[in-house]
Order: sequence, then structure tokens, then C-alpha cells
Amino acid sequence: MNLRHYVTTNMAAPMSSVDKTPAECLQLNSTSFQKKTRSKFISIPGTRPSVQNGQLLVSSGVTSLDYLLGGGLAVGTVLLIEEDRYDSFSRMIFKYFLAEGVVCRHELFVAAAQDDPDDILQELPAPILDDVAIHRPGDQPRMSCEPQDTLDAMKIAWRYQNLPKVQSALASSSRFGHYYDVSKIMEPEIRQAAKWHRFYHPEHPPPSSGTHSPKLESYSALLKSLQEVIQREGFDLNAPLPKSRNILRVGLHSLGSALWGDDLCCHDNPKNVHALTSFLYGLRALLRSSLSVAVVTVPSHLIQDRALMGSITRLCDNAIALESFKGSERETNPLYKDYHGLLHVRQVPRLNCLASQLPDHKDLAFKLKRKQFTIEMD
Repeated sequence: MNLRHYVTTNMAAPMSSVDKTPAECLQLNSTSFQKKTRSKFISIPGTRPSVQNGQLLVSSGVTSLDYLLGGGLAVGTVLLIEEDRYDSFSRMIFKYFLAEGVVCRHELFVAAAQDDPDDILQELPAPILDDVAIHRPGDQPRMSCEPQDTLDAMKIAWRYQNLPKVQSALASSSRFGHYYDVSKIMEPEIRQAAKWHRFYHPEHPPPSSGTHSPKLESYSALLKSLQEVIQREGFDLNAPLPKSRNILRVGLHSLGSALWGDDLCCHDNPKNVHALTSFLYGLRALLRSSLSVAVVTVPSHLIQDRALMGSITRLCDNAIALESFKGSERETNPLYKDYHGLLHVRQVPRLNCLASQLPDHKDLAFKLKRKQFTIEMD
């Protein structure tokens, strides 16, 4: 604001109230300055506003990854994960993201071409009992003197022992970020309580004739299915929102692979080089106007065109790459004996700000520590 304009506008009121009564002057002076109230954020379980830009955030399911990305995944954005060579650790983060949605009672949209989405959900990691307590009908409250071994709880690190113990599933869903035991799968009672939608590519065969190629038809059908879910379930911000609002977590596994009908990983000069980039452009536009957040995995090590991979990265908001040591010389290197691979931060989002806050280190290492996936400085 212009300083001269500020002074003249705030000095005008006392000067114009010279011939008014003291009570009227007092009323004018008391209303000249009003306290600026904070805008109300959308209150949804499992979310919190960013302290940097006020954007609504959800947890990725990995607390160390949330820290790298500025506190979590912003609603309306896309996280790109460049898969490791054997798709083991990238698949693990993918499951963490979905498991966090189940615990937070968010809705899920899972799309895959290789594995049935039902099978993916059955492999979700189990929440740690010391972190989440899910009460079932007929359960008695746990006494403090009850032996710990009867619960078969996993022993966790000392920095996790002071976490507040949640007494109900509803209270647990309101928390931001949970911890999981990758050596165990989520109990069916917890998993079946989640509302989710599926897209299995073999169940949506492309038409035998048409102007589009099969790969374009597969991505078009996927985008159309996601758009229908967003509009039907009340996640569209352009439509009147229901009183009970929720988040839709979108998980798209291994886009760009040959199983989707795409030839990006099969040829140096693919026939439809813009098929995946066009889909990501439409996906990000769709998420921007909805209460949704997406995680997309891509087998980047099979894509020979690095310029194309750069375009794919720029069409997403967050981008990380996983490099596993399995089968490489680094697996036997004593410098990396405590780690299972490297994590590279390719891109961070720029939301409601001119410049994003970059992490202190872009090249980090990850490992499975005490049955948990952790990211540390290399």
C-alpha cells in the first residue's frame, strides 16, 4: 500500500469529526482500525495447513518424506515417483500413501495395469499399534498393566515412544502422519472400512477401431473414470461441496509401461511420444479444482529419451527418484553398507509463492530401519 494513501485515509476520520459529539467521535475512532481475522481453513481429518504458504496438506505416509516436501503433499498436486529398477521401494512408498489414506479415512482411487488393485490393497502395511489404536465392537479398554507381548506390538525407536496414544479410530484419523510396520499387512477390518475406487486396465480394453491408438485410449479411459469419481463423490470444487468433506487419494501405478499399451519404454522413438504428457497435463488440471492428491509412479530407467522424461517431471508438482543398490556395485560398497538406496529430489512445488523452499540436501539415502522406511542424509 502507498504510504501517502495510508496516512491520508487514516487521518481523514478525526478531521471530519470535529463538529460531532464525543460519543460519535469515539465510535468512529473505535471502528477506524479493525483486527484482521485469519481465514478459516477447511477442516478435514488427516490434513493440516502449510506453515509456509497456507496450502492444505496431507501426509504421504512417510514422515521423513513429508519433511522433504515441505510438510506433506499439497491437496490438488501430483507427486511423481521415478521407480527403482525392481520397483520394490517405489512400490513401498506407493503403499504407504494408500495406507495413510485408509487410516485417515480418506477415499482412494487405485489404478494399475499389472496387479489387480484389490491385490495392492491387500498388501498395505499395518499401522503400528503404539501409534494407532483401532477399537472394534466388544473390545475392552486396554489396561496399562497388560503385557506388551500379548499385543505382538513392534518395538519402536525411542523418538517414537512419546507419541500420543489414540483411543479411537476417529481420533486416529484426525492426526497427521502415522507409522507403519512393513513386515505386517493391514488387518482386514481396517482395510474393509475404507471407501475406494478401482481402475484395472485389463478390464477396460480399447475399442477395436477408432482414431486413437490403444495407449491413448487407455489414458483417456483412466482420466474419464477419475473425473467421474471426483464429480460423483463430491470432490469437485466447482460444484457445491457436501457438509462432510473428505480427500480423494489417487494412486496411479507404473504409467508409461508397456502394460498400459504405451511404447515409451520399448522404443527410442515412440509412436505417440505425447501420450503420457497429455494425460499428466489433464490430470493436473483436474486435480487443481478438486479435493484430491495423486501419486504417480513411472519406470524412468526404461525411458531412453531424457528430454521426454524432463517434460514428464515438469508436468508434476513434486518429483523424486529412487535408486536401489540391489544388483549394483554400491550394494557391496562399505560406504553404503547401512543403506538400501539413494533418493533424489527432482522437483518441489511452487504454490502461493514466488520461490519454493528447497530442501537442505537433494541427494539422500533410504533404508528399511526397524521395519520402517526412513530417509536420511547421505
